[in-house]
Amino acid sequence: MLTLMNRRVSVLLVCMGNICRSPTAEGVLRVHLETSGLAEAVEVDSAGTHAYHIGEPPDRRSQSAAKVRGYDLSGLRARKVCGADFIRFDHILAMDRDNLALLRQACPPEHHHKLKLFLEFAENFEEEEVPDPYYGGPAGFDHVLDLVEDAARGLIVALKKQR
Repeated sequence: MLTLMNRRVSVLLVCMGNICRSPTAEGVLRVHLETSGLAEAVEVDSAGTHAYHIGEPPDRRSQSAAKVRGYDLSGLRARKVCGADFIRFDHILAMDRDNLALLRQACPPEHHHKLKLFLEFAENFEEEEVPDPYYGGPAGFDHVLDLVEDAARGLIVALKKQR
């Protein structure tokens, strides 16, 4: 199995309810890892900081927008971040500052270095946060895809540099 730095790397993508942004980012990152030949080297998951939607599939609008671009989110199910995630994952990437702050409150100090904003890896957008499209129209879900596609590509570049 191909690994980065002789071991598998793990990435957790986090938003509030784990039904819009973070599962979209998970689905996009999985496809980009596959096309870059790194799918076996990187474990990807997503979770929410809140327990609103545990066990539910991604929002139908997220699934629809993703499907148009070739991403299948239908098999994903929402879950809440748990204490073990801070130990298990190498990179815990929040979609926005509010969720990053919640992660920092819950995370043991020795794992704070794992916490970042996902868009820190974006190369073509100046935005720092992935906006929540839940209360908006279809354009918001497309914009989320634009942002997470860019950040996924940038994250893969950063992971390859660790090899």
